[in-house]
Amino acid sequence: MCGEISMAEIDQPLSEAILGFDPNELSQRYAKEREKRIRPDAEAQYLRISNDSPFSNKYLEDDPYSEKLERAPLKEQREIILVGGGWVGLLTAARLIEAGVRDIRIIESGSDFGGTWYWNRYPGAQCDIESYSYLPLLEETGYIPKLRFSYASEIYEHAQRIGKHFDLYKDAIFQTWVTELRWLEDESMWLVSTNRGDEMRARHICLGTGPANRPRLPGIPGVEKFKGHSFHTCRWDYKYTGGNPEGGLIGLADKTVGIIGTGATAVQCIPALGEGAKQLFVFQRTPSSVDTRNNKETDQKWAKSLKPGWQKERQRKFGEAFLGRSIDPAFIDDGWTRLTRNLLDLADKANGKIDGLMQLADFKTMEEIRSLVDDNVKNPEVAGKLKAYYNQFCKRPTFNDFYLDTFNRSNVELVDVSSTKGVEAINATGIIANGKEYKVDCIIYASGFEITSSYERRLGIPIFGIDGKSIYEHWQDGMRTMHGLMVSGFPNLYLCGGGFVFQLGANYAHGIDVQASHVAYTISQLRNRGIKSANVSIDAEERWITDQLETEGSGFILGGSPDSCTPGYYNQEGTSKRYRNVNQETYGKGVGAYVRLLRKWRADGTLDGLDLD
Repeated sequence: MCGEISMAEIDQPLSEAILGFDPNELSQRYAKEREKRIRPDAEAQYLRISNDSPFSNKYLEDDPYSEKLERAPLKEQREIILVGGGWVGLLTAARLIEAGVRDIRIIESGSDFGGTWYWNRYPGAQCDIESYSYLPLLEETGYIPKLRFSYASEIYEHAQRIGKHFDLYKDAIFQTWVTELRWLEDESMWLVSTNRGDEMRARHICLGTGPANRPRLPGIPGVEKFKGHSFHTCRWDYKYTGGNPEGGLIGLADKTVGIIGTGATAVQCIPALGEGAKQLFVFQRTPSSVDTRNNKETDQKWAKSLKPGWQKERQRKFGEAFLGRSIDPAFIDDGWTRLTRNLLDLADKANGKIDGLMQLADFKTMEEIRSLVDDNVKNPEVAGKLKAYYNQFCKRPTFNDFYLDTFNRSNVELVDVSSTKGVEAINATGIIANGKEYKVDCIIYASGFEITSSYERRLGIPIFGIDGKSIYEHWQDGMRTMHGLMVSGFPNLYLCGGGFVFQLGANYAHGIDVQASHVAYTISQLRNRGIKSANVSIDAEERWITDQLETEGSGFILGGSPDSCTPGYYNQEGTSKRYRNVNQETYGKGVGAYVRLLRKWRADGTLDGLDLD
């Protein structure tokens, strides 16, 4: 949805008077704003959290929300080990159990199920996808969300609900990090090593670590020198800030706080920081597009009227509306469908012609979102800095009804660092930006996760397959898979949740369920047929790349080319210096086409593309 902006290629059947904006002027503005933010170091500008960074591996392993759990190392054998207890692990376990496979061990780094919804407890944390479509297994667990857009606490509780419903706690080990996966050819088993000294064997490994499991830090000169308090948003320190996920950060009443980053997380937590801190400095390189939330309580009459199969049907309709097809009335005021609404509106004005209108619809969408800034922010200069000039899906869209108004507070200052392409430095007492030192008591890093950095940085687990070959060596020219799930040379290994976060549309949880069901089918078939080892053939990998991933589709396209979008993690910071070939990871035809492809493969029954032993 965010391709290269070239006005010469855009057919303009509508006049500027009808559109309400000048497309050529906007195109030039977008290019100018992008150029201000391009950095040659691209994703190398970020620090991987390690023992050599300001926050060590111990920072990740220590759980601020739970006491240390003591246990003896495990030496055991399981049919399946699931790495990760977030949505990927929970959904895959549920679908395996439904398929009759119960010998499962779940390894989770947190102290409970939930994954990102366990760790991310920052104030205001909320899902941007409507909860009726996003929260998985609602029908199976008999739960209806309280709100149209659930807050993190309710989402975490639902993860626990799933764990209890499918009796997964008895087979889960928490506060445990996998340190290596190694294929044992003589045994046709995987050896799983952990930070707890565990040595476990498993016939199958489902890698469900998710896209947001490893936080990263901005590589700002002097970041290690700061003597005040600091933390990453995924390890929010309520002992310091006071309050809870609902706000009330009374510990900041006498503190000056600086937050670095204005992405989706920052948009959600900045309102609480603005309310609680004596002074808040918001350091912004690129503004987020902030649309309205339109949240509301669940209509109980509607909830009681739901018929079996309602959630899958709703997920399907959400996907169709998001991808530019018909819009169900349930999503007519959903921010994710604003672009589709504008596309259909312009097509109507152009007598039904859609070709050439996508870029114009995107311009119109962003003009509407930019107008919300003027509606909410009183200071015109500040408002101007908060307006996002790029295509909507160049960066992750955000939705919040309190963020923009926060900049009307006298104790909140927006520090625009676009002219220097980011914060210049950090010293012992504060943050240096635009040649000025901002003295702060606390620095909060809203700097995101290792989502599109190198494969090894993102997964964080050494994985060795046949002949001891590293999976990262196999992927040195780009991720290679079959169906985005299995890898040649790494038998019985399943990349549940896919290689890239939004590969199947905005509703990531739905995409996970599609893949979890497919993995459950595959493992149950191998089990029933007495097959010990299933290895993807090189030919199957090649066919997947050439026949599927290089075929242009109509699905969700992330980030556009590096020559068009503003820098961000969708396009690996907008440079041609790529760490990953994202085109080999995504499935551009959308979740519907992906579902049909997998169904056809299962119906064939031959397990095509797998060398079986």
